[in-house]
Amino acid sequence: MIESNRQKKIAGVLQNDLANVLQSMLREKGQQGILISVSKVKVTVDLSIAKIYVSVFPPDKAVAIVGELNEVKPHIKHQIAQLTKHQLRKMPDLSFFNDDSLEYIETIDKAVKGAENPIKDPELLPKRKKS
Repeated sequence: MIESNRQKKIAGVLQNDLANVLQSMLREKGQQGILISVSKVKVTVDLSIAKIYVSVFPPDKAVAIVGELNEVKPHIKHQIAQLTKHQLRKMPDLSFFNDDSLEYIETIDKAVKGAENPIKDPELLPKRKKS
């Protein structure tokens, strides 16, 4: 489905403001060594729901961070609404998701470079095991 220009504009505004708010929240909590980036924002056609995909480094803390973001969602929504009050009439509901595409790309890269070559080691692919 093709996104309208309005959806793209709202997604861009939300992505920029969310990145700033999430980074400031990390600084306030004193979380050292954790990096959050907002990789993608998708807004529904009726502009009522925004799906926010965040990348978390280190990846082992991603599930916990995304769970925590979904818990403090009303607080984040209020802060974003204050920042975008002159740009948006109605603030969409926020849903946070883990964007693991970087990990996926890394596993493909390892496979291509030969670190885990299924041709040389057929035990890596369960489908290829002979029974």
